[in-house]
Amino acid sequence: MRVLLLKDVYNLGRAGDVKRVADGYARNFLIPQKMAVIASAGALRQIEKIQAAAAKQRELLNEEMGGLAEQIKGLELTFKAKMGETGKLYGSITQQMIMDAVNEKLNTNLDRHLLESQPLREAGEHKVRIRLTFDLIPEVKVIVESDEEKKEDKASGRKGARKQESKAEESAAEPVAETAAAETEEPAEEA
Repeated sequence: MRVLLLKDVYNLGRAGDVKRVADGYARNFLIPQKMAVIASAGALRQIEKIQAAAAKQRELLNEEMGGLAEQIKGLELTFKAKMGETGKLYGSITQQMIMDAVNEKLNTNLDRHLLESQPLREAGEHKVRIRLTFDLIPEVKVIVESDEEKKEDKASGRKGARKQESKAEESAAEPVAETAAAETEEPAEEA
């Protein structure tokens, strides 16, 4: 079925474009959501008017979201997760987790469906794109680290504390041993 797009549709086209789509996609999604109309002769006469209106709306929306896009570009998110010996995570860092972190840092209310990413299942640095508008798609740096590093640091910290305690006990025991040896020597001198 040929449709005339009334709005920008991600992964399909911009407003004013005539596209061939599946009948079900047009009838069940595009037309009820008022994103498109059937490409009839009367609708095709409206193309220039639709394109001009969409260009104005796109410009306003880009201007409005431009500040947010700049803030998002500078973001760096770090997640700690359990992982196996091969560097693969037990589970994953989901789109919802990433978007919750972005919303918390920027004090916004963005939807997780704006993320262009699959769940992250490996350690390392990842670039995740957030589709704010058709033209504004800033990237966020997401770093996934092992949760084991923390445990090792804590464990080595505990071992270090135990070593210090045992050294303190040894040093405290040495003067006691020396005084005991001195006491045993004194009676020998008196005799």
